[in-house]
Amino acid sequence: MPDPIPSTWVYLMRHGSVVGAETRRFIGNLDVRLSPVGEAEMGRLAARLAAVPLAAVYASDLLRSRLSAEIIARPHGLAPRIIPALREMAMGRWEGLTADEISAREPDAFKAWMARIGEFPFPEGESVADLLGRAWPAFENIVGSHPGERLAIVAHGGTNRVILCGALGLPLDRLLIFGQDYAALSLLEWRTDRFVLHFLNQTTP
Repeated sequence: MPDPIPSTWVYLMRHGSVVGAETRRFIGNLDVRLSPVGEAEMGRLAARLAAVPLAAVYASDLLRSRLSAEIIARPHGLAPRIIPALREMAMGRWEGLTADEISAREPDAFKAWMARIGEFPFPEGESVADLLGRAWPAFENIVGSHPGERLAIVAHGGTNRVILCGALGLPLDRLLIFGQDYAALSLLEWRTDRFVLHFLNQTTP
């Protein structure tokens, strides 16, 4: 009887806190930097994962993700592999605005977006389906490239949520059931025919 194919383990994380995070703006594809708080958060997560035999670390091409991935990769002597398809959802003309600002400027559009998350696209930006359409194939390719290995992916709140929906077979209108705090870690296991979620959105004190 052949030996079972070993699982592939995916350490999926969101980047650390960014400059201006306290204003809770829609960041999207804006290329903001990690704050000192975010660097410290990722440093604690890197220490937590230092003993994990990571074969590779992947990140989106946005600065906050790249810098976070560099911190995670450093104890392993790795350089992050940059995958633009993992970047955050493009939020169009709402990028850089708070929810209150958007609601005041475009109340009807904002209400429609809130009522139909998963369907309604950001004005001049992407829909959740658009995000899944680029992020999920990239995720599948990454996992398929590392059979039986452990790898880290440093991406974004929206990106991670659609990946989790895809991995667990959930409809996109359920994406907000997944918490995605700054520098939080989720662990997925690929068992040749399905994903298993071991934990979700863990932060590192």
